[in-house]
Amino acid sequence: MQKPLKVVVTDFIQDDLCPERGELSGVADVAALGASSEELLQGRIEDADAIMLYHSLSITRRTLERLHRCKLIVRCGVGYDNVDHAFARSRGIDVANVPDYGTEEVADSAIGMALALTRGFTFLNSRLRQKQGAWSYTHAAPLRRLRGNVFGIVGLGRIGTAAALRAKALGMDVLFYDPFKANGCDKALGIRRARSVEELFRASYVLSLHCPLTPETRHLVNARTLAWLPQGAVLINTARGAIVDVAAIPDAIASGRLLGAGIDVLDGEPPAETNPLIAAWRNPEHPAHHRVLVNPHSAFYCEEGLNEMRVKGSRACRCALLGEPVPNVVN
Repeated sequence: MQKPLKVVVTDFIQDDLCPERGELSGVADVAALGASSEELLQGRIEDADAIMLYHSLSITRRTLERLHRCKLIVRCGVGYDNVDHAFARSRGIDVANVPDYGTEEVADSAIGMALALTRGFTFLNSRLRQKQGAWSYTHAAPLRRLRGNVFGIVGLGRIGTAAALRAKALGMDVLFYDPFKANGCDKALGIRRARSVEELFRASYVLSLHCPLTPETRHLVNARTLAWLPQGAVLINTARGAIVDVAAIPDAIASGRLLGAGIDVLDGEPPAETNPLIAAWRNPEHPAHHRVLVNPHSAFYCEEGLNEMRVKGSRACRCALLGEPVPNVVN
């Protein structure tokens, strides 16, 4: 008897798998491994016909070499830097992502963080809760009007575009940098294009990151490039953690270069207690304590978006196992 096809969900999802089983009914069995590291996949993934990967671990060459039947690895999310997609290609394995599941939620989160920081919500709430000073707006002074100030975007993909439209609706002057975006998109959206990263940084009151993690964007934001920002700027990262060298953020806040930072993603989650940003954020004596928002990689999340991601990831597996064209193959 032929062995049934098998789809494994490596990490993050550990419930009854109703969305996955609904899409793959009659095609494959589905199992959730609940792994927190690549090492915990050993002996449990080798016979998978398709793999659904989230963000809690990576799949590297050493795992790919052990896959005997795999046709597809779906990175259930936008970024796919946690799978060695080039080596997977050499093994005849497609790698796909789900690029459109949480566009609205991530864009909303970026704008929400920007509003919380630029309007002083986070700072005032934090200080007043700790009974630090008078019951007065002056704690957060001076604040600047959003209208007319520059909302800078690195990466004008689906989410970056959604964030641009939201910032534009607030009356902000939207400026973006994306060397891969076709000429004319700025005119179509009624926004402006920066010619370089430095030009973008130097102009941005709010700088919001929406680019993938690549060798070029790793630590794109660091002590040197933060110094390009205008005094009192705001940094938002809802993209990938390693785009920002977060060790540079506490000093940038202490110096006043940054008014605040909204960090949804970190390079290493959950972060180590020794992470300089986390240490400063948790220290009531450090200025970052009141001026940094840290979220647990949650900008994507809403019930509808999570279900959409699971269904679309499962649907890609179904296509691969039935020999149909697979959407969003990235390698």
